[in-house]
Amino acid sequence: MNQGLRLEGLRISRAGRLMVALDAHVAPGEVLAVMGPSGSGKSTLLAVVIGSAPPDLEVLGRVRLAGHDVSGLPPQARRMGILFQDQLLFPHLSVGGNLAFGLPPDLRRGTARREAVESALSEVGLAGFAVRDPATLSGGQRARVALMRTLLSQPRVLLLDEPFSGLDAALRGQIRELVFSLARERRLPVLLVTHDEGDARAAAGEIIRLAP
Repeated sequence: MNQGLRLEGLRISRAGRLMVALDAHVAPGEVLAVMGPSGSGKSTLLAVVIGSAPPDLEVLGRVRLAGHDVSGLPPQARRMGILFQDQLLFPHLSVGGNLAFGLPPDLRRGTARREAVESALSEVGLAGFAVRDPATLSGGQRARVALMRTLLSQPRVLLLDEPFSGLDAALRGQIRELVFSLARERRLPVLLVTHDEGDARAAAGEIIRLAP
């Protein structure tokens, strides 16, 4: 049974200074929003969860995913998907090539590859965009492609690092709702770090505020 994401007794310090102290559970399909100003430890928390924390951090506690302790695993073994403010699409690949990059190895060839890419694009209203150059996409279209590339990698949790802050007001709510609705459909636990109150409230889940 997928028990979601658990942060058990997580204590993150640097040079003896406690930066983050957190005990939390994010059930499948739910969102935990962690808020705080710049420098409060939001990005540091994500680095610890995903397994890319710098060596100068002192980390106590456990990160559990789907009932398994992943604290000692490297990032590639944790099967975590992450979205950033910058969509980071590969400029040398087509839209379809970007999506295919996220596919598991057994789906990266032939008919299976094409069908997976076309299905993903159709799901976010971008049918027929596979041959497009990412440079020709609007901000909202890039956000949709980045989201589907992450979901095609079949993550067990979705981590969001201020992914909506680069969008204008008209797009922000639309993309935000798309991300949360697709995560709910896939029963993915979601950890959102943000400084934006609107993003945190739109997640419709627990909000934890880090001290500055």
